[in-house]
Amino acid sequence: MTSSTALLTDRYELTMLGAALRDGTAARPCVFELFSRRLSGGRRFGVVAGTGRLLSLLREFHFGEDELRYLRDEHVVDAESLTYLENYRFTGSISGYREGELYFPGSPILTVEGSFADAVVLETLALSVLNHDSAVATAASRMSIAAGDRPLAEMGSRRAAEHSAVAAARAAYIAGFRATSNLEAGRRWGIPTMGTAAHSWTLLHESEEDAFRAQIASLGTDTTLLVDTYDIRAGVDTAIRVAGTGLGGVRIDSGDLPIVAADVRAQLDELGATATRITVTSDLDEYAIASLAASPVDAYGVGTSVVTGSGYPTASMVYKLVARQDADGAWIGVAKASADKASQGGRKAAFRTLTDGVATAETVVVSDGFEELDTPSEHPGSRPLQVPFVDNGEIDTAFEGAEGTASARAHHLRVREELPVQALALSKSDPAIPTVLIDAV
Repeated sequence: MTSSTALLTDRYELTMLGAALRDGTAARPCVFELFSRRLSGGRRFGVVAGTGRLLSLLREFHFGEDELRYLRDEHVVDAESLTYLENYRFTGSISGYREGELYFPGSPILTVEGSFADAVVLETLALSVLNHDSAVATAASRMSIAAGDRPLAEMGSRRAAEHSAVAAARAAYIAGFRATSNLEAGRRWGIPTMGTAAHSWTLLHESEEDAFRAQIASLGTDTTLLVDTYDIRAGVDTAIRVAGTGLGGVRIDSGDLPIVAADVRAQLDELGATATRITVTSDLDEYAIASLAASPVDAYGVGTSVVTGSGYPTASMVYKLVARQDADGAWIGVAKASADKASQGGRKAAFRTLTDGVATAETVVVSDGFEELDTPSEHPGSRPLQVPFVDNGEIDTAFEGAEGTASARAHHLRVREELPVQALALSKSDPAIPTVLIDAV
């Protein structure tokens, strides 16, 4: 079994590479850009996620014997391409928005600089990671905003592919969730994990009381008991009788949640369990969470909705060539002109324009070349958005692993405070701030 990530790609990346090697354009210096033309689902902002994972996958993007044998046996590329791929390592540079950063239509989220051969083969990998993770993070951020100070736990592993589940847990954590049920996500990314028992635990025992007593014996009275396997009111009575008024929490996974939560809170208080917390976990999304804002709920567990982007499982990002050198070595901007799919050519520098600490615009400075791009000092009151990730093939490890994940989470929670108040609404609308393009010359 190989650790290579090189075949996590589409065939046409390699056929383009082969044709470029043949006609002599493979070494031509190029700039590719990953961006989104629009925000999915009428969302008012997007959240960048997946960059740290992409950098780790890039480190393993090489063609070993197994990968080369497959390409040769399936006649995917010719002998010249196989020779090139045998020694392939990305030697270009990558910069972009920090993970956890907000983005808007036209934001240059990722900029990949290198030869055409160096950069073109990264398209599918970059898009598959950032499209998935950013979709999850955007949905998760909306849920986090709706939840306010109440903690959110991600518990959607059973609603996603096994590797997607781990990635989704990470993206949700970056965007404001506090814990995950997925142990691999906890091990790999340092995310706090949570979980007690499912309905099968109660059904295993002769009675609900037997199940509760066994759980308390194993996990202590601070555990959370699932009280809706049979009758909720009877379940709450049994839970407090078994655990006492010091029971940590009860979980509700069904019913009309605003009504049920109010009834359970009243019942717990009548029984003297005034500090026992109520967690709800029944098919929640950002709208359901918002509807529970006035209810006596202490925490939320979200599954299907968060790992599927709450109905929008992709961020609709694209990866396009935006600048290249011509035959004389001069830089020129290039762009796709197709109807409804046009792109903006040129290398870009991006700034978040702020007024009294509130975002008012996404300012994107466009240039054909490299030397004319503005510097932060030329945009007072603005925050530069791009940072280097890879410099001439050397990956900055600060963005990877558990430390990179924690840093991305802290960055997101910080920059989310810059959003104007209208960005916090859940209804469909235009982006919260406009994207303003400025020509560098």
